[in-house]
Amino acid sequence: MVAAENDGLPKAKVGGIGDVVRDVPLALARLCCNVEVVIPSYGFLHNLPGSQFLKTVTYKFAGEQDEAKVYEIPGKVLHANVKQLLIDHPRFISHDKDGRYEIYHPDPKERPFATDASKYARFCMAVAEAVKQGVFEKPDCIHLHDWHAAFLLVIRQYLIDYQVLQAIRIAYTIHNLALQGVRPFSGDESSLESWYPEIKYDRDKLADPRWSDCENPMEVGIQLADAVHTVSLSYAEEILKPSDKERGYYGGEGLESFLLAAKNEGRLFGILNGCEYPTDRNVAKLNFPDLLNLLKSGIVQWAGKQESLSASHFVAYARITKLISLPTPPIILTSVTRITDQKTLLMKPLGELRDNGGHRSKSGLEQILEGLGTRGIYILLGTGSEADERFLTEVSSRFENFAFLNGFSDDCAKALYANGDLFLMPSSFEPCGISQMLAMRDGQPCVVHNVGGLKDTVKDNVNGFTFEGYSLEEQVRNFVETCLKAINLKLERPIKWQEICENARKERFLWEVTVKQYIDSLYKR
Repeated sequence: MVAAENDGLPKAKVGGIGDVVRDVPLALARLCCNVEVVIPSYGFLHNLPGSQFLKTVTYKFAGEQDEAKVYEIPGKVLHANVKQLLIDHPRFISHDKDGRYEIYHPDPKERPFATDASKYARFCMAVAEAVKQGVFEKPDCIHLHDWHAAFLLVIRQYLIDYQVLQAIRIAYTIHNLALQGVRPFSGDESSLESWYPEIKYDRDKLADPRWSDCENPMEVGIQLADAVHTVSLSYAEEILKPSDKERGYYGGEGLESFLLAAKNEGRLFGILNGCEYPTDRNVAKLNFPDLLNLLKSGIVQWAGKQESLSASHFVAYARITKLISLPTPPIILTSVTRITDQKTLLMKPLGELRDNGGHRSKSGLEQILEGLGTRGIYILLGTGSEADERFLTEVSSRFENFAFLNGFSDDCAKALYANGDLFLMPSSFEPCGISQMLAMRDGQPCVVHNVGGLKDTVKDNVNGFTFEGYSLEEQVRNFVETCLKAINLKLERPIKWQEICENARKERFLWEVTVKQYIDSLYKR
C-alpha cells in the first residue's frame, strides 16, 4: 500500500485515508495476506522508537541523481504479516507556523498543490526504485491511495527503466475526488516534465479535461490503474454524473467521463469502508461535568502551543467554563469534523441564500441553535480554513448553547462520540464517512445527508436520520428540520429514541467483509 497518511503510526494521519491505511492491512493480515505499507517519513517518523534503517535507494529525479532512505518501524498494533515502512528524504519535510511537522503543505492559490505534488512525485519515484531493487517483498498487487500515490502509475506507464512495474497489478482508491493535485505539464519547477525530464508520455491520457496544459494525477489513477475503487457503493454511482454545485450536487468533479469509461471496462468498484469493533474496547461514559472538564483540558493544551491566545480558544474556554456550572442538558448534540466546504457547507453562512428583504439568511447552524434553545447544547470539534473557524467562533460567542472547539484531540473526539446524544454530519457529499460509523458504534444516532457512504450506512428513523434536497436551499432547510425533529423525538418519545440508539449500536460495517471484496475485485487479475 502506497499512501500519504497512515494512522497505523503516531501523528501520521490527517483524515480518512489514515484510518483506512491503518485498518485495512490488519484486516488483510487476518486473512493470511502479507501487507507492506509505505508513506513518506515527513522528517520525523523515521526517528520514532524502534525504527530500523533498511536501505538507501538511488534514482533520477528532476534530471539529477537523487537518493532516499527506507526504514521499517513498529506500528501502533503489531502483526507478523504487516510491515510499516517509511521513505525519508529532506524534501519530504513540511512545517506549520508553530514549528510542528505537518503532512500537507498549504500552497498559495496561484500555485495549488505545488509543494505536495513535487513531494509525492519524488516519493513515488523512490517507491518505484525500491520495488525494482526488491526492497519490498515481490508484490502481487500495489494498492495506491488518492492522487498523492498516482504518480507511480505515470512511472509504470511512461518511464522505460521501470517496466518491471507493468507485471504488477495496481489498484487505485479514490478517497476524495474533490482534491485532484492538478499541476502543469511544463514551465514550472513543480510540473511533470520538471520531475521526469526524460519522460515520453501520452498527453491525452494525462491532461486535465478543463486545463489542457495541466496533468491531473486523480485522472491518471482512474485511467491507468487496473482497478479503480471508491469507498462506498452509492458514491461510485454518484460520480458518474457531472457535479452541479448550484443545486448542491457533487458528482464526478470534471472526471465523470473517465469514471464512466472505467465502469464500462469493468474496472470501477464501489466497496464500503469498514469500522473496527474491538471486543475489549472500553467506552468512556462520563458525567456532564467530567466531559466538559476533559474538553476544557484539550483547549488549554491547544492554547499552550500558541504564542498568543486565539479568539477561538478564548471563547471556547469561556463557553465550556460557563456550561460546567449548569445542570446536565436534556440533549447534547456533537460533531467531529474537518471544517471544509465538503463538511460545513450547510453550516457556514451562505451568502447566496437571501430572505425576502435581500438580507443574508441565517445559516443552518444558527437556525439549529435557535431551535434547540435552552433544551440542549451543541459541541463541535474541528479545524479548517481561517474564515470558517472565525465564523464558528463568532457564532459561539453569540449562542450560549454552542461550543466550538478549534483543534483536534483523539481523547476529546472519543469522548464526544461516546457521550453525545445526536451526532450532526453536515456534508454536502461524503465518499464514505467514518464519523457516522464511530458515533453509531457508541449508540449515538446521526443526522446525515442521504448521499454517498452516508446513504449506505444510515437508515432514516431506523438507526439515524437522513435528509435530501434538490437545491442548496432545500438541503439547508431539510438539514435544519431533520435536526429539530430528531431533537423533539429524543425529548418527547424516549422509547422510540432508545430503539433508534440501540439499532445504531448494533450496526456492523466490518473490515473483514470489505477486504474480502478487495481481494476478489481489486487484487485478483
